[in-house]
Amino acid sequence: MYDLLWYQYALIGLIFVWTGFVRSGLGFGGAVLSLPFLLLIVDDPLLFLPIISAHLLFFVSIAFIKEELKRRRAREEDKKLPRFSVDWPYLKHALGIMIVPKIIGIFGLITLPGPILTGIVFIIVAVYSVSYIIKRPFTSKNKYLDVLFLMLGGYISGTSLIGGPLIIAVFSTHVARHQLRNTLFMLWYILVAIKMAGFIYAGVDLQLIHHLWLLPCAAIGTVLGLFFHEYLQKTDASFFYQILGCVLLLTSILGLAKVLF
Repeated sequence: MYDLLWYQYALIGLIFVWTGFVRSGLGFGGAVLSLPFLLLIVDDPLLFLPIISAHLLFFVSIAFIKEELKRRRAREEDKKLPRFSVDWPYLKHALGIMIVPKIIGIFGLITLPGPILTGIVFIIVAVYSVSYIIKRPFTSKNKYLDVLFLMLGGYISGTSLIGGPLIIAVFSTHVARHQLRNTLFMLWYILVAIKMAGFIYAGVDLQLIHHLWLLPCAAIGTVLGLFFHEYLQKTDASFFYQILGCVLLLTSILGLAKVLF
């Protein structure tokens, strides 16, 4: 990692607490809702993405196992519940559409200059933030729009791990609600594993030493996020998303100004 000041390390630690919080609280957004803040500290996506990727693999594995054990206990009491918690047929179908754009995105991440990648991240996050502010999240009920969203989501996921909102827009209309969470967990795991393999193949520094202190930060956020997830199940989260959208939009504008000027 760069030679940073103490307060910059402290801010990075707090942002990784936030990363774990939104990942477990919302079920997505570990990258899209934290990467803009990290890039305001250090303008280099390749510095943070390997750390975020490794954390995602670790915490998604734990969450998936927890959900699977919970489902199996429930099925012992009610045999009518579905045998699988993952919609494997649709997952395979979606991966077939996303895999090529995903690989192209990883290649672009490794080869494009840092400032250009940073600018792309801020522009994408700004678009997402506006959709949160106006309460119009991405939705897809057309097969051609499904393909477009999956391809764009795969490419954006390859470049910066922030393709979640586009991908969720498609999966939420094709996967049963009781299978959606675990199907997305499995999808994130596969996509991030491909990305990590690309990092290793290209010789990208995985910042392994910094996992030792940032993993506990993300773990604290994950525990807090689980409580927040329970709260969201009982209330309307639209106001929270609007506030979050405003913060992300302001962050994106500041980040773009930093890149341009």
